[in-house]
Amino acid sequence: MSRRKIVLGTILYPSGHHVAAWRHPSTQVDANVDVDHYIAAARDAEAAGFEIAFISDRLGIPKSRAEAIRRVDEWSHGFEALTLAAAVATATRTIGVVATASTTFNEPYNLARQLASLDLISKGRIGWNIVTSSLTPESENFNPGPDFDHAARYARADEFVAAVLALWQSWSPDGLVRDKASGEFFKPDAVRPIDFDGTYFRSKGPLNVIPSRQGRPLLVQAGSSDAGKALAARTADVVFTAQTDIVSARGFYQDIKRRRADAGRNTDDVLVLPGIFPVIGATKAEAEDKYAALQDLIQPDVALSLLETYLGDVDLSGVDPEGPLPDLPVANSMKSRQTLLKDLAVRENLSVAALARRIAGARGHFQIIGTAKDVADQIEDWSESRAADGFMLLPPTFPAGQDDFITSVVPLLKARDLLNFCPDGGTLRARLGLDPIAQTRDAASSHA
Repeated sequence: MSRRKIVLGTILYPSGHHVAAWRHPSTQVDANVDVDHYIAAARDAEAAGFEIAFISDRLGIPKSRAEAIRRVDEWSHGFEALTLAAAVATATRTIGVVATASTTFNEPYNLARQLASLDLISKGRIGWNIVTSSLTPESENFNPGPDFDHAARYARADEFVAAVLALWQSWSPDGLVRDKASGEFFKPDAVRPIDFDGTYFRSKGPLNVIPSRQGRPLLVQAGSSDAGKALAARTADVVFTAQTDIVSARGFYQDIKRRRADAGRNTDDVLVLPGIFPVIGATKAEAEDKYAALQDLIQPDVALSLLETYLGDVDLSGVDPEGPLPDLPVANSMKSRQTLLKDLAVRENLSVAALARRIAGARGHFQIIGTAKDVADQIEDWSESRAADGFMLLPPTFPAGQDDFITSVVPLLKARDLLNFCPDGGTLRARLGLDPIAQTRDAASSHA
């Protein structure tokens, strides 16, 4: 029986995922505005056999702790995600490029054509990370309109995705004849309006961008609340999740697969990829020294500001940092991450300040500090235990953190026959082993 293969992705970030990475001697201080930095990271991952380069995005800058905000590079990525995705896609050949875009502050028609265009530019290697934009400073950058309540955002997101899927099915690829002799570019039945009329959106269609050979961009979803998991079960091809340990990861994995089956869909056609934050050394002691060097660069207010964001846009300014995390109202934003961090604080008996330092790198994702073998062992264990179909790498620093993983962990995974060996070319969907998209006019309804 063949070994189970895993999927690897890397999350492109300015200087690294540790909040103090930009201060580390090995990082490029202006990485956030250097497109060559992102392209180089994606190319290195591509050469190592990674299947996904993931581009996150936010639509605002937090207003709390202004002194802390100006001491980090991550709130000014420098590039809007779709624009950066175009640059990365044209500079790579095989790796998929997943770009983040909001369902709360966009219109389905505009986003559908932007993503379809990127899919054509990349020759079928684009994915859409579906987010509902949960932070208050994001909502304050747009005209009033959408209900910003958590449930309403997900109801809107559900309809938004259905509209985009319908628009992507406007065209039948076999109807594009492009016959110079007859003068016929496409057949009469090659394109049709979709007449989408919902609670939040309407769009007559058709889309004026034809599909790529992938059929449509991949759908990626990262919400782990009940509403997020329900949306993922109905629509997602890939689910990106934050899990701190294998037990909770296995529970999440099984829940997604069960929900998928209940939705009448193939459970193999949704891949669950937890994030992993590895700090790697030749020995465990060396890895711990590397981690300590990063932790020493943390400014307390910066760590607390990051914690406030990941707890759901809360204000901890009146809280004793050496005391326990206070009771918090249920978050309207980052609902699942708030629950995860509250549980982590209780499980590890962490004060507010200690929790802030604990998540300054991994941000609630799986953190491992050790040798390459330690990391490979954990990856294999999670995969074999049906806790993950692969992992999204959160390098502590760029390029060194990603380089450490590529040069020391990837060879071990290959030696254990855990990685896919995909030929050059092919769409992202094909490279991930997902079933092809049916090119029928009613296909959108089966995904909505």
